[in-house]
Amino acid sequence: MKLTNMLSNKGNRIANQFVITDDAGNMYLQSYNSVIAKQGTNGQTWLDRNTWNYSKTTAKYRNMFLGETLKETKAKIKSGVYILADLNS
Repeated sequence: MKLTNMLSNKGNRIANQFVITDDAGNMYLQSYNSVIAKQGTNGQTWLDRNTWNYSKTTAKYRNMFLGETLKETKAKIKSGVYILADLNS
């Protein structure tokens, strides 16, 4: 498992915002102590049903991780492209 800090647009490490890559190659966004999103090696994306849009800070780094806007994320949830799940139990 590999844990790396997210980087700002200026290349600085962002405190408490991490990308975790597991041994299978799945990637996770962790904000503080909560997993926000998981991108599987099969192309599937899961968002934690309780924390995916928890705060402005969470939203900012979730958007960076997914490479999209809140509007795009909501549309993908509604259409079933993204799956809401409990990623923190």
